[in-house]
Amino acid sequence: MNNKAKVLIVEDEPTISNFITTSLNANSYKVIQCVTGKEALAMIPSHCPDIILLDLGLPDIDGFDVLKQVRSWTSIPVIIVSARDQETEKVKALDLGADDYITKPFGTSELHARIRTALRHHNKSESGAGQHLSKYKTKDLVIDFNKRIVTLHDEIVHLTLIEYKLVSLLAINAGKVLTYDFIINKIWGPFADRDNQILRVNMANIRRKIEENPALPQYIFTEVGVGYRMIEDE
Repeated sequence: MNNKAKVLIVEDEPTISNFITTSLNANSYKVIQCVTGKEALAMIPSHCPDIILLDLGLPDIDGFDVLKQVRSWTSIPVIIVSARDQETEKVKALDLGADDYITKPFGTSELHARIRTALRHHNKSESGAGQHLSKYKTKDLVIDFNKRIVTLHDEIVHLTLIEYKLVSLLAINAGKVLTYDFIINKIWGPFADRDNQILRVNMANIRRKIEENPALPQYIFTEVGVGYRMIEDE
């Protein structure tokens, strides 16, 4: 990962903006700051940032509207950095095309990890590498997409077709939160019942098969009220 990536911070709170800037500068990122949505929309095409950290509570334009406009013409990674912690807000942001959502206050390690993940996903998508991924491997879990086989501790894990599709979808998007609606749409289709029960049942079955302790998962994490995130591959 090239830490010379250019980061645009859209944040009207100077203390938070400066805190993020100091942290990113110390890790060799190039940082641009702005405080309004209009500024951000003007600076994105002229400065071409590699990633955007976007607050929702801006003084002129709601962050959701900025996100919509950005997504209408570019796939630049956008991470929402907001004090709004309601699940509906997170789901809305992700469904509108945000790559991730971090709730204030947050630690610098978490922020840097989320930035690296978003940049990695974007780079894979741009190069087409994500479309031709042959294997996912992390810790003792391996998914061979060509052979459609999942192994744990070198032992085959017997999954149903739906379970395999779910694990594969999460693995291909490892490190990224996938909302319940996104997963249901991808696995069961756009006309499927939006009730999450069938998804929760399948995820519980998957966890029983791949997690040593389903209550303390190592591989697939629940973002309560939002969706699921699979641990990044090695």
